[in-house]
Amino acid sequence: MTAPVTLFTGQWADLTLEEVAGLASGWGYDGLEIACSGEHLDVVRLVEDDHYLRERKDLLERHGLGVWALSHHLAGQAVCDDPIDFRHQAILSSRVWGDGDAEGVRRRAAEELKTTARAARRLGVDTVVGFTGSSIWPYLAMFPPVPGEVIDRGYEDFAARWNPILDVFDGEGVRFAHEVHPSEIAYDHWTTVRALDAIDHREAFGLNWDPSHMMWQGIDPVAFISDFADRIYHVDCKDTRVRRPNGRYGVLGSHLPWGDQRRGWDFVSTGHGDVPWEDCFRALRAIGYAGPISVEWEDAGMDRLHGAPDALGFVRSLLWESPSASFDAAFSNQS
Repeated sequence: MTAPVTLFTGQWADLTLEEVAGLASGWGYDGLEIACSGEHLDVVRLVEDDHYLRERKDLLERHGLGVWALSHHLAGQAVCDDPIDFRHQAILSSRVWGDGDAEGVRRRAAEELKTTARAARRLGVDTVVGFTGSSIWPYLAMFPPVPGEVIDRGYEDFAARWNPILDVFDGEGVRFAHEVHPSEIAYDHWTTVRALDAIDHREAFGLNWDPSHMMWQGIDPVAFISDFADRIYHVDCKDTRVRRPNGRYGVLGSHLPWGDQRRGWDFVSTGHGDVPWEDCFRALRAIGYAGPISVEWEDAGMDRLHGAPDALGFVRSLLWESPSASFDAAFSNQS
């Protein structure tokens, strides 16, 4: 399985893209999954300013790095979310937040995603990774009781808001890879099925496979690859460590911060948790996935300058070549 290994820049937004590129190149990464936030990439400038486009390309070439995917998780989150509040103001650009009027934020976020598709095409990239947001996530506990038609309207809202975005993606020849994640319209197996049904399985909308969010929910990340084989458009590698039950902590996190030992689970650097990585990579081979493998570093107990190169080595150890013939083929050649 030959695949470029990239570093997702979202957790490195305190550094310039030049600084992140220098680190990634020095560690031996093949490229970056660039977050469209902070200083790393301004999609409006990329579409409108040829000099800025050339400067970003030159930066990557200078460090010997490729780019196969852009990330715009933050704007995507605001497309469908309800409520829109202080959490979104903290993660959105002033261009998208504007005056903070909720519906205006959603509309501007949708326009930002359309612009991201155009920016991706200008950069020669065919995949944008991100979130969708969800108007029905606040009803997860289903109490006070939530009528079924409210959930139905949530998926209808998702389709109404995302189909026009996906029209632009189609026009640009770019695909959107939704990260299946709690707080999104698709966060587990059955909500993914329903989200795909809501948009009539149009090809512009696929999935970013990130097993870390599946592990603590009790979802089999290997089966997920097989179940949605034709929709795995991108791969993010992040790990999760689930602690043995002690009768005190559960899967919802108890409103405790990352790294708190009272939590039932935590995100950890790739290779240091419970994701069955070898089984997952064998499954990715089996479905013919040939895209980038992107390392997303998140670990409250490990410095990122250790975690990022450590994760790269771990991922590369799983990218062995597939055999050119069946292992038992030689038996038929015995004389």
